[in-house]
Amino acid sequence: MFKGTAAHLCLYWRAVYLLAAGVALPSETLWLCPPPCRCNAGVLEANCSYAQLSAAPDGLPPDAKLLNLTHNAIKTLVNQQFGTLTQLLHLDLSDNLLALVEAEAFLSLQSLLTLNLSRNHLRIISVGVFAGLTNLQLLDISSNRILVLLDFTFRDLASLQVFLADDNDFVFISPQAFSGLSGLQRLDLDGCNLTAVPTEALAQLSDLKSLHIHQLALNMLPSYSFPPLLHLKELVIARFPRLETLSGNSLFDLNLTSLSVKHCNLNEVPYTALHHLVYLVSIDLSFNPITCIHGNLLGDLLRLEEFHLVGGSLVNIEFGAFKGLRYLRLLNVSGNLLTTLEVGSFDSADTLKSLGLEDNPLACDCRLLWVARRQQYVNFGGRPPTCTTSPQLQGWNILEFSEVDLLNLLTCRRARIVDRRSQDVRVDQGHSVAFYCSAQGEPQPSVAWLNPQLRQVSPAGRIRALSNGSLEVRYAQPHDSGAYICVASNAAGNESLRVSLHVRALPSPPKKHFRLKGWPAFPSSPPAAGGDEKLTFDIKTLLIAATIGFLSFFGSVSVCFVFMFFWSKGKGRIKHTATIAYVPRSAMSNSNTGTSNYMETSRFTMKLI
Repeated sequence: MFKGTAAHLCLYWRAVYLLAAGVALPSETLWLCPPPCRCNAGVLEANCSYAQLSAAPDGLPPDAKLLNLTHNAIKTLVNQQFGTLTQLLHLDLSDNLLALVEAEAFLSLQSLLTLNLSRNHLRIISVGVFAGLTNLQLLDISSNRILVLLDFTFRDLASLQVFLADDNDFVFISPQAFSGLSGLQRLDLDGCNLTAVPTEALAQLSDLKSLHIHQLALNMLPSYSFPPLLHLKELVIARFPRLETLSGNSLFDLNLTSLSVKHCNLNEVPYTALHHLVYLVSIDLSFNPITCIHGNLLGDLLRLEEFHLVGGSLVNIEFGAFKGLRYLRLLNVSGNLLTTLEVGSFDSADTLKSLGLEDNPLACDCRLLWVARRQQYVNFGGRPPTCTTSPQLQGWNILEFSEVDLLNLLTCRRARIVDRRSQDVRVDQGHSVAFYCSAQGEPQPSVAWLNPQLRQVSPAGRIRALSNGSLEVRYAQPHDSGAYICVASNAAGNESLRVSLHVRALPSPPKKHFRLKGWPAFPSSPPAAGGDEKLTFDIKTLLIAATIGFLSFFGSVSVCFVFMFFWSKGKGRIKHTATIAYVPRSAMSNSNTGTSNYMETSRFTMKLI
């Protein structure tokens, strides 16, 4: 928490404490106030909590600094409701039935510093409700039923620094809703019915340092979700039950030092969205179904000191996962599915000062030897790691081992390939083949395959490494030939096995040349080995084929003729003769030469069928 925000929250909780403490003070310190309230002159407090009030009481001491109206049945605040309490600093109206607050209800409370309206029944806050609260520093409207924040609702709160508005039913936040809150440092916002981050409204908060957004219904946090808030240092995204990923530019233009994405549905660390946050000091991805922290992808976070991933689904932290993080001092991965944590995951384990590994199914072997040896320098938070999946050490506290026990109990057996028989396979092109490689060791070795180009074979494709350690080559081709290497490895060492594959290419099929009996062979045709090849014809088949072809042609023509006949009938009466006029070519020639002054036109009549 930042210093300014912390100071105002401290002020808020101190006021709450003083409000509550007034009940227990001796009666001689009380001064006159309306029943059933209890007034305390020592702290200038009027305590009317649990008084079954249906409206704010009259006759309160005008010099009161604290007014506690919690846990009543107040439904309405009218215009200038507290007109006589001009000295009031703290007003608590939480846990009532407030459904209506009229404009200028707090107009006379110009000295007010904190106002608590949480846990009421407010659905809308009208413009002008907070008029006159020029010195208000903390406003709490959380846990209401507010649907809309209108433009300029908070324009009079120029001094407001902490605004708590979570656990509401917002469906719309107007672009100018936060206009006037130029000094706001912390905003807690709930968006369970919002379809997007209210980017335009947040752009009004130029001095914002801490932003908490809860319950937004998004599958993906889109690019440019946040305006360029230059002073924003802390961002908390929590309880987005459908959020699966952060787009690469979702946090663009932010220079955060603390980021939390908790209680969401992320299945991997959002590496792309994080890489530009070079000033990030703390990241919290707790309570997400993240299964793996991959190696060499967090190196851009040069200043990172804390990494939290509690209550996730982690099964593996890869070698080099925290490479480049030279200042990492706290790692909390408790409540996951980790069986080990190797020292090779860190840039340097010497910087680590706090480590949370409890509630993981740890296998106590040589991979955790470094943890036991650094127990004097690392804080385990009072819950040290416990062996769970090692049968002979189950339930043991890893930090209770002596140095002799560490060497004798936290051991590993080097990976060993069980069957080393030669596998030299020769197959024809198009066939499939499988190579087998099984290994033993403690911990259980991982098996990888290298192709003839010494590149690792992936688990997908025509040539693939299977989960049982085998290598499968489907529809083998000649270029697949070569030596493949099986590599079995664990923390204690590795072993390899070489196998060979030879794929024979299929011969090209010979070209056959056919000619009729008695016909001369073409010059390009090779001579037949056994004399001329004869292509025989079946006369019956030839006649049937010709008949079928003729019938098909005749049927098509007949259909077309019938169609045209009926179509012409539908056009009405048709002329059966046509007269065509034409000019003979000789006449045209004479006309061109000037020998005749006219052209003779000829005609003829044609009968139409």
